[in-house]
Amino acid sequence: MPKHSQHRTRGKNALDADDIEWLESTPETDDGPPEGDRWSTWDQSTPTEKGPKPYPDWLVTELAAVDTEYGVLKTGKEADVHLISRGVPGTDRVCLLAAKRYRSSDHRLFHRDSGYLEGRRTRESRMNRAMANRTAFGKQVIAAQWAVAEFSALCRLWELGVPVPYPVQIVETEILQEFIGTEDGFAAPRLAQVSEGLDDLWEQLVAAMVTLAREGLAHGDLSPYNLLVHDGRLVIIDLPQIVDVIAHPTGPSFLDRDAHNVATWFAAKGVPAADPESLAALLRKEAGLTP
Repeated sequence: MPKHSQHRTRGKNALDADDIEWLESTPETDDGPPEGDRWSTWDQSTPTEKGPKPYPDWLVTELAAVDTEYGVLKTGKEADVHLISRGVPGTDRVCLLAAKRYRSSDHRLFHRDSGYLEGRRTRESRMNRAMANRTAFGKQVIAAQWAVAEFSALCRLWELGVPVPYPVQIVETEILQEFIGTEDGFAAPRLAQVSEGLDDLWEQLVAAMVTLAREGLAHGDLSPYNLLVHDGRLVIIDLPQIVDVIAHPTGPSFLDRDAHNVATWFAAKGVPAADPESLAALLRKEAGLTP
């Protein structure tokens, strides 16, 4: 019968005195940036999760860049928008971004989403059931779908020349996009806060809505509160619910509602060309829904 070895094999997690001495003498490493709140997330997005090329000159894409948060620009039931500065320390390479973060499953999500979700079913019945029942997993799926839908819409509309913020990248349920405002971080006012140059802004809006309609699209929730005005230029924001008016069962109603919302506001402000019925008819014609 063999004798037991007097040397006991050390367990996987055991440490001897030499190990402890080495650990105590080894400085802790910090993977965080030298300044700011996080390293730039640019390299965390795949090419299809980044905005259209060519990338704008103002956009900081260097991997040495860091992101610094400056607070919340806008809060909502579905998402919050934060102001972020992305820059390379020690250089003048810096840009301001708006980070839209869809809420996690412990928040109330998309109180009016049932109509918009038509046509966004997945191939997996488990996901569809979870979305329909609004389980925690289902809400996560919905949040991811809305983030991807908005980022895709921004990319598509940017390439069509529609006035939207440049879509920088998407990381899970966070969309980073061009900040519309001043260089020192003051956001552009919403159309609802503007009282000058309305005739020109109306023309800009009609042109943008016609471009959307020709692509068979409607914003789906257009109002003076998701239109920004910066240096006389109208910019459309908040696009997660963009609707394919051809494929959606009630697509034309979204065109009509968008037209009514914005034209009624402009008409109340004294813009003579603003007429809800005329705009709705124009958009239906441009979308190919009427002769």
